[in-house]
Amino acid sequence: MGVTDTGRAPEVKQFDESKLGVKGLVDSGLTSIPPLFIHPPETLSDLGPARPSSYSIPTIDLSGCDSGHRPSVVEEVGRAARGLGFFQVVNHGVPAEVLDRTIAAVKAFHEQPAEVKARIYRREMETGVAFFSNLDLFHSKAASWRDTLQIRLEPKGDMEEIPEVCRNEVMEWDQEVWRLGGLLMGLLSEGLGLSPGKLQELTCLETRVMVGNYYPYCPQPDLTVGLMSHTDPGVITLLLQDQVGGLQVKHNNEWVDVTPVSGALVVNIGDILQIMSNDEYKSVDHRVLANPNQEPCVSVAVFCNPSNRENEFKPFPELISSDKPAAFRQFNLNEYMRRFFMKELEGKSLINYFRA
Repeated sequence: MGVTDTGRAPEVKQFDESKLGVKGLVDSGLTSIPPLFIHPPETLSDLGPARPSSYSIPTIDLSGCDSGHRPSVVEEVGRAARGLGFFQVVNHGVPAEVLDRTIAAVKAFHEQPAEVKARIYRREMETGVAFFSNLDLFHSKAASWRDTLQIRLEPKGDMEEIPEVCRNEVMEWDQEVWRLGGLLMGLLSEGLGLSPGKLQELTCLETRVMVGNYYPYCPQPDLTVGLMSHTDPGVITLLLQDQVGGLQVKHNNEWVDVTPVSGALVVNIGDILQIMSNDEYKSVDHRVLANPNQEPCVSVAVFCNPSNRENEFKPFPELISSDKPAAFRQFNLNEYMRRFFMKELEGKSLINYFRA
């Protein structure tokens, strides 16, 4: 059993104030996980590798995007966005060495001495850069077995705040995300029958936040998770994962493994795009299992969001008809994000708050 709410607070405070993160706990030589990381039975009951399923995450070849094959690529992207809400892309134009450097640089940051990382251990993003363990540490039922480096890529803060061990690689990665993100948003717009520039006209690529997650070896992976089941709050997420794996997506009440594909990037639909698509595209629950391997698991996600938080968001008028009325009410992004960060990182309840 995990700790009770009253018993949990001092332990959480002590862990956070140590600034060691989960890797610091592992480095201390512990052989069992502290109580604050033990999840309730309802979370633990279905952990583990996904059962054999008829569903798999599609892998889409983007090499034909600028040719006569574009309509078939648009069709594949639209089908994946409507179905599983997740897909992997290959031949995306990001050089393999950039992918490798990005993973290696994030890993190098997390494997620095604890006292070096502690200098930027914080829960505020005033500088645009923060290292922490568990975004929702103080209001979740239990903590998850991971550490995070979070960097605001756009609008840019002081680039000197990005740790030197990964600064150049992060900036190079952001250039690739900007290019590829624009391509993907064009394909997703066309998949809805809209003009290719529709999402970018709404500034949907102009706010980008990167999280470099580090999942160290967990001595009791059956008692905790790497990342709780949740949906992403933004427009789209681009994810670079290493070959260790552990990411799972929920589809028809089954968990489906997102098996790493060499050189591929994972793309998933966020809540805002599900809303704008009037429920055509699906933002789905996903989670990361605790890492049972001695080799750490590293992933780098970039969340793409509109820059204009005062803009009113709602389903595209072109997607509303008498047969399919608007499924969501109008709201602005400030309201959405405020509600997202007030709740623990669990479940799908938030998008339903905005249903019409």
